[in-house]
Amino acid sequence: MTDALPQPEAGTVSPGALAGIRVIDLTRVLGGPYCTMILSDHGAEVIKIEPPQGDEVRAWGPPFLDGTASYFLGVNRNKRSIALDLSKPEGREVLLRLLEGADVLVENYKPGSMEKWGIGYNKLGERFPRLVHCRVSGFGATGPLGGLPGYDAIVQAMVGLMSINGEPGSGPLRMGTPVVDLATGLYSTIGILMALQERERSGRGQYIDMTLHDCGMALLHPQAANHFLNGKRPAATGNPHPNISPYSKFRTATCEIFVACGNEPAWRKFCGFLGLDHLVDDPRFATNGDRVVNRGDLDTILAARLLTEDGHALCDRMLKAGLPAGPVLFVDEAVSAPHTAARNMVAEIGEFRALNTPIKLSRTPGGARAKPPGFNEHGEEVLSAAGYSAEEIETLREKGILVTAPRG
Repeated sequence: MTDALPQPEAGTVSPGALAGIRVIDLTRVLGGPYCTMILSDHGAEVIKIEPPQGDEVRAWGPPFLDGTASYFLGVNRNKRSIALDLSKPEGREVLLRLLEGADVLVENYKPGSMEKWGIGYNKLGERFPRLVHCRVSGFGATGPLGGLPGYDAIVQAMVGLMSINGEPGSGPLRMGTPVVDLATGLYSTIGILMALQERERSGRGQYIDMTLHDCGMALLHPQAANHFLNGKRPAATGNPHPNISPYSKFRTATCEIFVACGNEPAWRKFCGFLGLDHLVDDPRFATNGDRVVNRGDLDTILAARLLTEDGHALCDRMLKAGLPAGPVLFVDEAVSAPHTAARNMVAEIGEFRALNTPIKLSRTPGGARAKPPGFNEHGEEVLSAAGYSAEEIETLREKGILVTAPRG
């Protein structure tokens, strides 16, 4: 018996929960493209408008597939690509034509750029009152850093994320995944869906001001909450959790594992499972607060006990007993794990392989539908659908407005 809700079978394709939503995507690099990929995974039509030189992450390799870097491939599936020179008035006229009937515009130009071109939100909002316009930028247009460029690692440094990452004494350390860019993409998606929902009531679109700085700040939990309460500067703790113990990594006879005890019943059950019942009555470990204060003593005891175990087998037994634990896997091990396959978390379309959507909808499942596009792969198709004749398309190509090959 199971209380799990029904899930669609692997490979099931539906129009998606966002079918009928049209998104014009003027974003590059990661935060914006990650947002529009999420929308496209769930049925939104996403038209990616690349600059004449192309999205720069097409070159962020190796590795490459048919000349396109994995960095681009990982966040641009399900989209159609057209390359336009928006620095020219004729290019901006094409953009305006593509925005007719569009629901969402996502862009990550430096604040002021689109305003300089006469296509900022105030202008676009007048012409397209139902348009949801989401701008992703480093710091926004206001404040001491307004209008300045921002990058994931720089923002990790500036918001304090690096200061809480790493081992004690290691110094601030960049997180291995571009967490600020990814979080900004996720928050942007949430904002867009909120605005679309509100539009159902008001009939009006709105502007969404998303910044790497704001989203990076929003990730500072529980360190910011701790600081607001105790006034102390949070420090890097390495693997141990700053507020919970035991909650850390330990070595076993076969691999490293991570264990977590988030409440007192779990702590007592954990001790009994490992045959360490006497720790429950030890005053050093009576409460979570005591265990955090005496973390060093507790970790020494647990390290000696866990070193005798087969880590994979132990974690399996612990999980089945209701105790949170897991082996520390490398990326290649994680993507090939049986549970990853069972949850359909790796998508394959020909030679293209990528992580699939984690959002599991029972009636309208989403996911990888089409491999990432080549540069301007759908340029003529997109323009034809917008009502351009073959002669008009050829004129745009001759004038360099429709760009057929990346400019160096």
